[in-house]
Amino acid sequence: MTAASFAASLRPPVGPVDLSAIETDAAPGFGGDKATGKAALLALGDSLSDLQERLFAEGKAGGGRSLLLILQGMDTSGKGGTLRSTVGLMDPQGVRITSFKAPTPEEREHDFLWRIEKALPTPGYVGVFDRSQYEDVLIGRVRELAPPAEIERRYDAINAWEADLVDNGTTIVKCMLHISAEEQKARLLARLDDPSKHWKYNPGDLAERARWPAYQEAYEIAIERTNTDAAPWHVIPADKKWYRNLAIGHLLLEALEAMDPQWPKADFDVAEERRRLATDHAFESVRRERSTTKRPLS
Repeated sequence: MTAASFAASLRPPVGPVDLSAIETDAAPGFGGDKATGKAALLALGDSLSDLQERLFAEGKAGGGRSLLLILQGMDTSGKGGTLRSTVGLMDPQGVRITSFKAPTPEEREHDFLWRIEKALPTPGYVGVFDRSQYEDVLIGRVRELAPPAEIERRYDAINAWEADLVDNGTTIVKCMLHISAEEQKARLLARLDDPSKHWKYNPGDLAERARWPAYQEAYEIAIERTNTDAAPWHVIPADKKWYRNLAIGHLLLEALEAMDPQWPKADFDVAEERRRLATDHAFESVRRERSTTKRPLS
């Protein structure tokens, strides 16, 4: 399958969203098994790395474009795993990862997009948001952290903000990692069974899990309200970790291919620089000097 077929398979149609109708253990756009899927992900590495380096070089040469990957999902849906397995295929010097936690007192004094704006990738970079501005219409809605009118305002504010980003050169890839309640329970139990994973377990996750129906509804509303042509959503079945990683890898590849970054043209005379190197005898002089210098006996 092509990268485009992944995007087409994973983008929900415009209008109401019913997450219960989207299978969490499916593999849309891919007909292989786990082993084939893992190999297919690794096979994307060279293309992802090449296109990312071109984007980075473009930015260094004065270009204004960037790429932003947004990862949203319930606890254990695999945001961290995606960072390691898929984003990890790219050169870290050109990637900026931001994990958003609960707002600090300073951040609460500003509009909800203030802290998000500060973390945007600069030209030439791939930015990755582990959670994002959508927390303010997800947890904000479920826990009633803001009045309903404010939540409604935020949907429109997000749409306007994302459209402005796109108009100014940022390509946005939004992914909702769609995991089932049963798979989440299995992953939480696996963390408890393995002492080396206890650090990843948070007892507070069970409180959020108890609100599962409310979160599913909040996601459905958020996706419906912000699934725009400028920044469309992709719902990624995430029960199969290997498929989640592969699908997001293809979405990144498709986005970079559409951007089509080019190597910057040299801003100097290449032929002249070749001539200078050919006639540069400095290294040869140093080598001769060192070879004729006698070291004193110890």
